[in-house]
Amino acid sequence: MKFILIGHDKADGLDIRKATRPAHLAYWQAENGPRLAYGGPLLHADGKPFGSVLVLEADTEAEARALFEADPYVTAGLFEMVSMSGFRTVFLNGVLAE
Repeated sequence: MKFILIGHDKADGLDIRKATRPAHLAYWQAENGPRLAYGGPLLHADGKPFGSVLVLEADTEAEARALFEADPYVTAGLFEMVSMSGFRTVFLNGVLAE
């Protein structure tokens, strides 16, 4: 099952994000990469990041949450607010996927 996680950075989170980004990327490129369907930053109109979106493949919500909570962005305290829910792909690249 897929789970979508949306994290909104703390107001002063840009420095944390910049310092932690290499570890964050390494975490998802390593053993957890196959669990990550897709992800990337939320952007302000000026292109600066203010949060993250991850879509994870996991058997349970608890498993998805554990993967997310081990992300270096999370362990560094980047996010002030996080939401998580199950997610079902209906369209993929403009094509109905159901």
